[in-house]
Amino acid sequence: YSNSLKKASFIMARTQKNKATSNHLGLLKARLAKMRRELITPKGGSGGGTGEGFDVAKTGDARIGFVGFPSVGKSTLLSNLAGVYSEVAAYEFTTLTTVPGVIRYKGAKIQLLDLPGIIEGAKDGKGRGRQVIAVARTCNLILIVLDVLKPLGHKKLIEHELEGFGIRLNKQPPNIGFKKKDKGGINFTVTCPQSELDGDAVKSILAEYKIHNADITLRSDSTADDLIDVVEGNRVYIPCIYVLNKIDQISIEELDIIYKVPHCVPISAHSRWNFDDLLEKMWDYLHLVRIYTKPKGQLPDYTSPVVLPTEHTAVEDFCLKIHKSLLKELKYALVWGASVKHNPQKVGKDHVMEDEDVIQLVKK
Repeated sequence: YSNSLKKASFIMARTQKNKATSNHLGLLKARLAKMRRELITPKGGSGGGTGEGFDVAKTGDARIGFVGFPSVGKSTLLSNLAGVYSEVAAYEFTTLTTVPGVIRYKGAKIQLLDLPGIIEGAKDGKGRGRQVIAVARTCNLILIVLDVLKPLGHKKLIEHELEGFGIRLNKQPPNIGFKKKDKGGINFTVTCPQSELDGDAVKSILAEYKIHNADITLRSDSTADDLIDVVEGNRVYIPCIYVLNKIDQISIEELDIIYKVPHCVPISAHSRWNFDDLLEKMWDYLHLVRIYTKPKGQLPDYTSPVVLPTEHTAVEDFCLKIHKSLLKELKYALVWGASVKHNPQKVGKDHVMEDEDVIQLVKK
C-alpha cells in the first residue's frame, strides 16, 4: 500500500492544476483517502495479541492531549502543570506510553495526556505513531508542543501527520449535505457559486467510493477534500493550540513576533513562564459551561460546578450528567442567571442554560 500511496502522491504533485485536470486530481485525492483509511483500519483476520494498550480511561470534564516531536518539553509541561511525574531526560523518546495527569481549573476537572513523541511518517505507522494519533483523536483539545529554537517546518509536519489520520485542526465540518439512497442516480444541487467542484467532479469522486445513488447539496464553496471528508465520515474536528516552548532561550523581539501567530501561546515549561495565559486559552478553546447547584433552602454551591460542553447545556443534559434516573423524577427546575428573564424562573427540561447559571431541581 505504501508504494501505491507514494505513487499517487507523486502523480498529484506532478499534475498541473487547471480546470481540465481538476476532476482527475479529485479522483486521485479520493483514491489516496481510501488507501489511507485501509492502512489505518487493517482488514480483519486472526491477528496476534494487541500489544500494550496506549489509551487511558477518560476522566474529568474534558481531555487535552500533548502532541509533538520528541524532546520538545511535553513531559516537563505535564509535570509542572499537573504535578504528575512523567520521566524527563536529555535523550529522545523518554516517554514510551501515555502518561495522564489531572488539573482543576475554574471548578472543572481537566485530564491532560502526555503522549509519546511522534516522528515524520507516524500516520503510516512509523514509531508507534498510529497508536499515539488514535489517542489524540479522542481528545477535546490538542496542544501541539513545539520547540521555539527548531524550525517552524515542524508545525507543518505535525499538522500533516494528524490530517492524514482524519483529524482536522481548528476547522468546522464542511457545509455539505450527503445522503445515500437506493435508486435515482446522483442528485447534485448547489446553493452558492463553486470555484472547484462541478457535477462531473462530484460524480467521479463518488464513483471511486462505488456510490451511484445519492443526494449531494453544497451550501458553501467547497473543495474536493471537503467532499471526501464528508463521504469518508470518520473525520474529527478538534480545536488546537500551538504551544511554543523554551522561550527562556530567545530575545524579547523574537517573542513579540511569536505572539502574532494565531492559535499560539509562547511558554517556558522549565521556568513555568506564561502558564496562566496558556490555561486561560485552553479554557476558551474547550467551550465549557459551568452550572452551579442549589439545594432547597440553602446557598448555591460555588465550589464544585457541573461542567457541560457548550452544545449540550439543556436542563435535560444537566440531569443526565448527574444520573439518568433524575430525568424521570423531574417536575420542573428553578434557574437563576443569564439564561432567564427573571430570577428565579420556572423552566422545563428543554431550557438551555448559560455559563455560571444556578439551578435547583424540583422532583415530582
